[in-house]
Amino acid sequence: MNLETYYEYCLSKKGVTEHFPFDQNTLVFKVGEKMFALSSLSQWENGNPSVNLKCDPERSAELRAAFEAVEPGYHMSKVHWNTVSINKDVPDILVKELVDHSYNLIFKSLPKKIQSEINEI
Repeated sequence: MNLETYYEYCLSKKGVTEHFPFDQNTLVFKVGEKMFALSSLSQWENGNPSVNLKCDPERSAELRAAFEAVEPGYHMSKVHWNTVSINKDVPDILVKELVDHSYNLIFKSLPKKIQSEINEI
């Protein structure tokens, strides 16, 4: 997976916006003003891309046991976030599924009014 594919996939989801709230390097994708994915642009440029994605704790444990490239979230809650190294042992299709999972977890946590507004987009 390359940065463009990751970027376009995240932005293809309803109500998603991109931000740089921490610095000019950390790209953050949000839905309803809550982040669901973040990544260091310099890591992509250096050939060591990874993304932080929210994940159900039980699924996190399963993924970390099954894949070397899935680790507890870097600078995030280790229970609810994973850092997934791209182009390692996690297939691109699974990376997309994990982006979906993260997006859905955040979307479902939003107030019903905001969910409805996003669904109308």
